[in-house]
Amino acid sequence: MKRTLKDCAVFFDFDNTITSFDVLDNVVETFAVDKKWMGYESAWKKGEIGSKECLSGQLKSVRVDKKGLKSHLSKIKVDPHFKKILALLKKNGVSPVIVSDSFRFFLEHVLENNGIGGIEIYSNHIEFSKDRLVPEFPHQHDTCKTCGNCKKKHLPNEGRKEKVVIYIGDGLSDLCPAKHSDIVFAKGNLKKYLTKEGKDFFPFETLKDVYVHLSSRTEF
Repeated sequence: MKRTLKDCAVFFDFDNTITSFDVLDNVVETFAVDKKWMGYESAWKKGEIGSKECLSGQLKSVRVDKKGLKSHLSKIKVDPHFKKILALLKKNGVSPVIVSDSFRFFLEHVLENNGIGGIEIYSNHIEFSKDRLVPEFPHQHDTCKTCGNCKKKHLPNEGRKEKVVIYIGDGLSDLCPAKHSDIVFAKGNLKKYLTKEGKDFFPFETLKDVYVHLSSRTEF
C-alpha cells in the first residue's frame, strides 16, 4: 500500500533541531550565579544521572525572573525552514508535534516570538518563585529515569500501522523515540548513537535538508 506524507505522524525535538543551538543550556549558562551546574552537566553526559536530576540541579544555580527570561527568549530565532516544513505539513493535513526535554515556557515564547503557534507540545514545565525556576516533570516514565520527559510515550501506539512515524532530532533524549520511529532525521549525538545502534536514518545539518527531503519524496 502506497503511503504519502498525508499518512505520516511527524515529531520534532526542539533544542538544536528547531533552533540552531541548545536554548536550555544557553539559559543556564547566561543566568547561573555559580558553576555548580557544570557538575550536573558532566554527570549527565557520563550517564551517572538522568536529565530530571540534572535539570533540577542546574536550575538551582539560575537566577532570572519571568520578565528577564521572556526578554532573553525574545531574541532567539528558529531555523527559517521550520515554517516551510509546517506549511508543507499543513498542506498535507499533518499536525506536527514537538517533544522536548526542555521547558514549555521556553518553547512557547521562542515559537511565539517567531510568529508560530498552535503546535502540540509535550515537555517539562517550570514555575516561577521570584527569580527562581522551579521544574516540574509531568511526562516522566514510571520506571525509566533517563529523561525528564519520556518522548517515546508521545508516539502513536495503537493505530501505528495507519501512520508512518517520522522523527527529527539531535541528542540523547531523542534516541529512544528514534528507535521506535519509521523514518528518522538525525544530527549531532543522535546521529552518532544511531550509527552505533545500526538504525537507519537520514543525516541533516539544518531543517533545510529535512524540508528538501520531505517536499521531494512522493512515497513513505
